[in-house]
Amino acid sequence: MTSRLSIKRREFLAGVAASSAIIALHPYSVQAAANQAHLRLMETTDLHVHVFPYDYYGDRPSDSVGLARTASIIKEIRAESVNSMLVDNGDFLQGNPMGDYIAYERGMKEGDKHPVITAMNTLGYEASTLGNHEFNYGLDFLMKSVAGADFPVVSANIATEQGGSPLKDKTLLKPYVILEKTVKDGSGADHKVKIGLIGFVPPQVMNWDRRHLEGNVKARDIVETAQAYVPEMKEAGADIIIALSHSGIGSADRTDGMENASVPLAQVDGIDALMTGHSHLVFPSAKYEGFAAVDHEKGTLHGKPAAMGGFWGSHLGIIDLMLEKSGNKWQVVNFATEARAISKRGADRKTVPLVESQQAVLDSVQADHDATLAYVRRSVGQTDAPLHSYFALVADDPSVQIVSQAQLWYINEMMKGTKWEGLPILSAAAPFKAGGRGGPEYFTDVPKGDVAIKNVSDLYLYPNTVRAVEVTGAQVKDWLERSAGMFNQVEVGKADQVLLNPSFPSFNFDVIDGVTYQIDLSQPSKFDPKGELINAGANRIIDLNFDGKPIDPAAKFIIATNNYRASGGGKFPGALGDTIIFEGPDTNRDVIVRYIVDKGTISPTADANWNFAPLPGTSVLFDTGPKGKDHLKDVKGVKIEEAGDGPDGFARYRIAL
Repeated sequence: MTSRLSIKRREFLAGVAASSAIIALHPYSVQAAANQAHLRLMETTDLHVHVFPYDYYGDRPSDSVGLARTASIIKEIRAESVNSMLVDNGDFLQGNPMGDYIAYERGMKEGDKHPVITAMNTLGYEASTLGNHEFNYGLDFLMKSVAGADFPVVSANIATEQGGSPLKDKTLLKPYVILEKTVKDGSGADHKVKIGLIGFVPPQVMNWDRRHLEGNVKARDIVETAQAYVPEMKEAGADIIIALSHSGIGSADRTDGMENASVPLAQVDGIDALMTGHSHLVFPSAKYEGFAAVDHEKGTLHGKPAAMGGFWGSHLGIIDLMLEKSGNKWQVVNFATEARAISKRGADRKTVPLVESQQAVLDSVQADHDATLAYVRRSVGQTDAPLHSYFALVADDPSVQIVSQAQLWYINEMMKGTKWEGLPILSAAAPFKAGGRGGPEYFTDVPKGDVAIKNVSDLYLYPNTVRAVEVTGAQVKDWLERSAGMFNQVEVGKADQVLLNPSFPSFNFDVIDGVTYQIDLSQPSKFDPKGELINAGANRIIDLNFDGKPIDPAAKFIIATNNYRASGGGKFPGALGDTIIFEGPDTNRDVIVRYIVDKGTISPTADANWNFAPLPGTSVLFDTGPKGKDHLKDVKGVKIEEAGDGPDGFARYRIAL
């Protein structure tokens, strides 16, 4: 009996075939000679379960996300080309409430299909690799999910048993696959080309998801692994090798175990092209201007074509390869790269869709979409004040405050009866939705009244679990010094200086509750955005007090945080994996829900336990969402005024220091 899904997939692919009759061929297809074949490689990356063009946190449609929208570009690309291949570059299982609904509510039994896998099957993906977030729900969930894929999922540097070299590892999934693909050359003749695809994930997963992975798998360095497997792939007959690198475009200088290793990876002999991801950025683009060994206009890493397709389905990464046969071998003789967007910012600063959704993709996951909506709309309690993050990077903030309060409430109970009972407990929390690359609507905004699960997911985006670490007063200070790298150094007496460092992610801006402190912006940052010590004598954190008195550097404290931070995520002093005293079985989100249920009504009023040190005659500018205007009067501890429009739909504000 023919399944409904297979019918939908055939309908989608039939639409592609029909479109090809009316859409002009890509120039490379026209230019291909009798011994040449034009192959279009298409990449999605960092989908994070975004199939529908829908913002589950805001419970409203979105024109800037969704694989169903990206599917229209896939359809166009296939119609423009004689030969094409669609791959995914990882981070598809986690990242929005649909992912949490499947993991925590519906579950994955043997034979179940994960909705994002169902959508990918509908679109006819030919391969994928794993991203770091695939491990967030545990290995059992991961393996059951990828078992439903109609395409191979590869990952070379994660092993269940590690041998003396990568080639002796017993990998969790196949390290690579060689697909024999039939392509038409310029004369219309068919040829067989063996295309090798090998996948990589940042080895930092061993820290980020230690609770799931420690004792179960091990991770190897990306480049070391590639150097071992690529020659084997060549020996096995691969004509062309594509690296599915769920790793960002970073430094050209290789270091062992580096997270963003795509540039050194491109140097591995035998790799012909790279699909990249992890960074939630677009390549080729001006974002990478000035990077060593990177041509941001041609879209190359060490001269090899590469693409990165944004995130949440925002773009489709495309690499056009002109393949030429010489004897029995195929080689790349020309290429072009691009990233096509599904939306743009209009003249009125609003998002304008460039494509519509493909109905076959929507239909394939409609039931799970509807179930997710019911899941996120459940009320768990009340808030007597709004919860928003529009000013979370410049002032003590209610959305961060409520997370800290819930963590304190939980860890206080967990410490009872332990040897740590009686130690003072602090809490570290950061704003996850604070604009930046996510855009001017990417902020937490929960109105006064009912708090639903969707609101808790909005407050806390990731399925982290609660951890507690034991630190000294000196480490508390350095933890805050690390956070203060969010801000640029300013010149005293100068007006309208840029406040925020755009390379510093908001999730690394920890606010610690239980102490009071000021941040002196006239001082240089002690740490760089990656947590490396750069100014040992710097002191941005001043007037750091506990219980109304200067903090004792030798005193012991407990900090409530999450597994990512406690295990070394962000490289914070006092949180490098060696200070953990408690590993909770509960997610931070679940703790927030329980806290709200326990209290019935929460009062998330920021207490202004931190602010900027006064600098006479000095002002700074920062950008936030336009809706922040509605909450301006509630911001405590800083003097903020409107300063006009910012770029890309943001609103600009001025702070007098």
